[in-house]
Amino acid sequence: MIPNLSKAFKTKALPFDTADAKRSRESGVAVSHSKVGTGMFLCSCLVIFGMLLAACGGGSTSTQPSSSTGAKSTVLTVNTSITGTYTRTFSPFGTNPNPGARGLVYETLLYFNAINGNVTPWLASSYKFSDDAKSLTFTLRQGVKWSDGQAFSSDDVLFTLNMIKQYPAADANGLWTYIDSVTAPDANTVTLTLKQPYTPIVWRVGGQTYIVSKHLWSSVGDPTKYADANPVGTGPYLVNQFSPQLVDYKKNPNYWQPGKPAVTEVKYPAFNSNTNSELLMDQGQFDWSGIFTPNIEKTFVSRDPAHYHYWFPSAAPVMLYLNLTKAPFNQLPVRQAISSALDRQKMYQVAESGYEPVASPTGLVLPNNSAYLDPQYSNTTFTQDTAKAKQLIQSATGVSGKTFNLNVVTGWTDWVTICQIVAANLKDLGMNVTVNPISYDSYVADLQNGNFDMAISWTNPGPTPYYLFDTLLNSKYTAAVGQKANSNWQRWKDAETDQLLNQYATSTDQTKQKQAIYGLEKIMVDSLPSIPLVYGATWYEYTTTHFTGWPDKDNPYATPSPYTYPDAEVVILNLKPV
Repeated sequence: MIPNLSKAFKTKALPFDTADAKRSRESGVAVSHSKVGTGMFLCSCLVIFGMLLAACGGGSTSTQPSSSTGAKSTVLTVNTSITGTYTRTFSPFGTNPNPGARGLVYETLLYFNAINGNVTPWLASSYKFSDDAKSLTFTLRQGVKWSDGQAFSSDDVLFTLNMIKQYPAADANGLWTYIDSVTAPDANTVTLTLKQPYTPIVWRVGGQTYIVSKHLWSSVGDPTKYADANPVGTGPYLVNQFSPQLVDYKKNPNYWQPGKPAVTEVKYPAFNSNTNSELLMDQGQFDWSGIFTPNIEKTFVSRDPAHYHYWFPSAAPVMLYLNLTKAPFNQLPVRQAISSALDRQKMYQVAESGYEPVASPTGLVLPNNSAYLDPQYSNTTFTQDTAKAKQLIQSATGVSGKTFNLNVVTGWTDWVTICQIVAANLKDLGMNVTVNPISYDSYVADLQNGNFDMAISWTNPGPTPYYLFDTLLNSKYTAAVGQKANSNWQRWKDAETDQLLNQYATSTDQTKQKQAIYGLEKIMVDSLPSIPLVYGATWYEYTTTHFTGWPDKDNPYATPSPYTYPDAEVVILNLKPV
């Protein structure tokens, strides 16, 4: 369940983990626009940070980076987001495991690259669906060991999946909605029998479920309540040192990938605001960061253009959600008029500082999903057309004389600015829109319960467009007003939409799946169940002072942000000391 994340940064399979959404939002624009923590607080944080790095044997005290430091640095310092202080919890099933728990310690069966759609074998060497798509078999990689030396086998996968069944709170990906049973015919094989054909299960199980050991976890009880203070995983790292201010990992000498990792130590310092973390990033104290940085070319890159770099690939569309149970939003001409009136270029350039481009009317994440783009929409883009919008609104009822609230989270200033642009644009149509900043908890509750007129919020991508469309539009994920809808907050109910989603999910034929996606794009363009605005960005800054091998637009081998898992593991395994 994923809320996603950019600000939605996906860490789970379905879009319902609002806690993750809040954390990922706060790692980006939301917190960074609230510049706090200056003066003595900032000075203290800088001193503490330097002491922590020195105590753990890494980090340079120089304020300017050097590309010729004499000896290779194999210690990687990472700033994932604004985390606050840490607690010693590494359970991948917890609500807030420490950075690195997912990926660096615990691993998945497969790795899915959301940018290019590639699937890489990981703890499983292969997978295969039956012809009727009602069973899925994983063949496990041989020779893998847990970091305590015990062998990894199908018993561990079987145990993990059955533990999730026993404790439904741990089933954040909704696996047992689709799984009927799991068996392990031998030490290297796991077979899932499904309740009905459902091919997206391969990502939910293979790419988003972290495998734990039977020999250690069989006695812990509810995994969501287990701290897992001293984790034992199959991943490339072990916990080296821990404090509320720093999580420090060291290389697992028995890791199953020969010669990896080249990075011997990974440090995650804790921060309470972007102000101090931005300063340290500018000074070269971080190798890798995932924060919003205003005017990054001037404030970061210009300090050392040869070594300081960034790349902000699009993550997922930010949507304007309209409550379709209420007039006038249940009228298509109104939705069309609203969309035509919006100045998305201003949202992109002003509200999002030129980092988050205008989204596609199809709902696809482009260019990532270009292989799924219906050719008829290859040149389809949004343009503001106020005259057209005024003409469309004339045929609507329930517009004049009413005030509509537009919900947004207090403090998420980029989204507040977008909402102000929306309100100004719709005023030209005679619509009185009030921007309504509210607390995060109230915001989520109102979306889920249908207690809103309009709202701006995230969407939830996956390795193909199916996952975004499924959580956004599937009628099984909505509910009557007053009842909790985990997604599909606009409350779209449409038989054709459900049929197309089912066509994709029940087939292993890629041609049939692509045709289903084409049909869903048409529904987005023609019917506007939700209105795309801009693409949320993936925040990613890095330096080549100490390491090379980073992903970039020419080699997008992983989602590059340090807060995206298990992608962060894949990035670190590709790094090489200078």
